[in-house]
Amino acid sequence: MLKIVKVRQYMSADLVCISPETEVAKAIDLLVRHKISGAPVVDADKRLIGMLSEGDCLKALFADCYYEERGATVASVMSQVTDTIDVEADIIKAAEIFIAKGRRRLPVLEGGRLVGQISRRDVLRAVQVYNHQGVPK
Repeated sequence: MLKIVKVRQYMSADLVCISPETEVAKAIDLLVRHKISGAPVVDADKRLIGMLSEGDCLKALFADCYYEERGATVASVMSQVTDTIDVEADIIKAAEIFIAKGRRRLPVLEGGRLVGQISRRDVLRAVQVYNHQGVPK
């Protein structure tokens, strides 16, 4: 049964994280260089404080052009985190959140600190492994 498969087993733990003090231009460089559509924003203790998406960056660029202001920080444009999942939650719980909330990925927390991220594809990978092997990884 997939309820015994934990988020920890399929999450990505090697994340590109951004500091809230980072300038948006530098954050855009990171997103493009790593070919990612967004990144978690964390404080010095790895506590999740927001998410920066491509959309957030585009809004910042638009504001820069319109108001002719430069040097916006990630903190001023990031989105607040509304949904997270615990590292010990089962993979079915992640699927339920993806379906109910329309999310594509969820930050994974352990003791209030960011330890990874799980995506819809990760859940599908877990199902695939289970279907082929009949047991969790």
